Amino acid sequence: MNLFDVVLLVALFAAGTFFWRIRSISEYASQYLKHYCEQQNLQLISVARKTTKPMVYRGKLDWRSDFIFEFSATGDDCYQGFITMNGRTVVKTELPPHRMNSFH
Repeated sequence: MNLFDVVLLVALFAAGTFFWRIRSISEYASQYLKHYCEQQNLQLISVARKTTKPMVYRGKLDWRSDFIFEFSATGDDCYQGFITMNGRTVVKTELPPHRMNSFH
């Protein structure tokens, strides 16, 4: 095993670690949004990651991710909301003005 092999193994390990961390963040965002929409009496339609950038958060390297999600308030409409996360911590949740379902 030479130096190139060691560097290649470290690079592959780092890429795999980054992939699994980003995947974990995305799964947490989906779970958070499902729970959030249930609390707000909204129907979650879809979630998509918009951007992911490396950042230092609480003294360690992590990812800052922005997600777009679609939801419905009455079942006949569709709105887009946004969340920002630092690692698996939700920093901001934004919903546009939307109709409310009066039937609970």
